[in-house]
Amino acid sequence: SKVIYREIDGKLSEPFESVVIDTPDEYSGAVIDSMAQRKGEMLNMETGNNGQTRLEFSTPTRGLIGYDSQFLSMTRGYGILNHTFSEYKPVIRGWEPGRRNGALVSINQGKTTTYAIMGVEGRGTIFVDPGTEVYEGMIIGQSSRERDISVNVTKGKNMTNVRSATKDQTATIKKPTHLTLEESLEFLNEDELLEITPESIRLRKRILETNAREKAAKKAKKATE
Repeated sequence: SKVIYREIDGKLSEPFESVVIDTPDEYSGAVIDSMAQRKGEMLNMETGNNGQTRLEFSTPTRGLIGYDSQFLSMTRGYGILNHTFSEYKPVIRGWEPGRRNGALVSINQGKTTTYAIMGVEGRGTIFVDPGTEVYEGMIIGQSSRERDISVNVTKGKNMTNVRSATKDQTATIKKPTHLTLEESLEFLNEDELLEITPESIRLRKRILETNAREKAAKKAKKATE
């Protein structure tokens, strides 16, 4: 998901929104902190006699992408969030919303297996269940490190005897994290895309082929050095 930038009076500008939040008093501190992290400037704060606090902010649109689900979770569903376009202002430099960790990216096509997922669980948070159809370049989880990690989640275990086969059938993995549409939008980095079908929501890299993607990443890194 991208915002539309414009050049106004010779300056690159981005859209800002007027945000009005009504929340129970006990959650107002957490809401203020979360909005500050998204570069929201608090314009007004009113505390009523009914245990509710109203907060008003001016916030860059890109800071609000993916915020709805976080806000609902933070306020236990009792908060009300409204935002509308306000104006364009000069771009906030040196700040990029979104995640800091890389992604776990599939290196091949096929169905995920319990055995393969167990082998990569220690590298991050898994988004897919066993038996999920994946393809090269598809994001199957979030890396525990800042960089992307290419992984094989389709390989099966070589069965040498009945005992090993039985053991594999009873193997268990952690419950995968299934991202909502809002969470998926917030997860996206510039080199990633979101695919939506009637059956599923999938995250993928813009460049699917592993070697081509890694070469492009190295080239981009050199350009910024």
